Amino acid sequence: MQQPWASELMAKPIAGSVTVDAKSTLITAEDLSAGYEGRAIWSGASFSFGQGEFVAVLGPNGAGKTTLFRVLLGLQHPMSGSVSIFGAPPRRGNPHIGYVPQRHTIDIETNVECLELVRLGLSGTRWGFNPVAHSDRESAWKALEASGAAELAHRRLGALSGGELQRIFLAEALVSNPEMLLLDEPLSNLDIKRETELLHLVNGVVRSRGVTAMLIAHNINPLLPHLNKVMYVANGKVATGKPSEVLTSESLTRLYGVQVEVLRDPHGNVAIIGVEEHHGDIT
Repeated sequence: MQQPWASELMAKPIAGSVTVDAKSTLITAEDLSAGYEGRAIWSGASFSFGQGEFVAVLGPNGAGKTTLFRVLLGLQHPMSGSVSIFGAPPRRGNPHIGYVPQRHTIDIETNVECLELVRLGLSGTRWGFNPVAHSDRESAWKALEASGAAELAHRRLGALSGGELQRIFLAEALVSNPEMLLLDEPLSNLDIKRETELLHLVNGVVRSRGVTAMLIAHNINPLLPHLNKVMYVANGKVATGKPSEVLTSESLTRLYGVQVEVLRDPHGNVAIIGVEEHHGDIT
């Protein structure tokens, strides 16, 4: 059952959000390639994503999905080609991008309160009292409300379930009111109910704020009702387009270079036959 806060997010804008043009382009890449130590992991990637688009990033183990995020975050330079975000090259610490990594750097067994962790997403390492703490706390509260986690504000991280932690990490990514979200496997280790709830939250943020979200996932099916585009990374290549364009036997056979069958059940769920079912990534 969908939680009340999820439906409310879908129905009205979040406080502090801005009106955006859903057709404006945030990311553009031309003939982009990336890799490590002189070895390309994928190449020839050309794509563009506009404001307010929800994009799933899929692909097998070692395909380079997290590498893509590192390039967009300015943590890694592309090997060739060009990429721009908000009309400029990617740069480290861009406040317009909210990022939820695959592995969070903070020890979840720590006694820090959730509100304080979310505040740190805005104020860096300023623990305790400081002259701007009040405004930071207000922003943190708004982010917790936007992620459906206000009731967790004074809970300790170590006492939270996996689904609750993901809502806190989403709030941490939202606290700077970003225009883009990069979410690296946030659905991992969640049961179907928590997975569905988190996706409703992310979709609500995308639709109400006009945020562009890119989400790396293992399983496409829970995302299909929400998506605008799919980026599929495999065999050193990248295919991007609407789900109906990318998730076809012809498209994935061309991408993998071997015969791949894409089957759909009466409910629209997709099964990809001929490749690994479970997708991971290099870090």
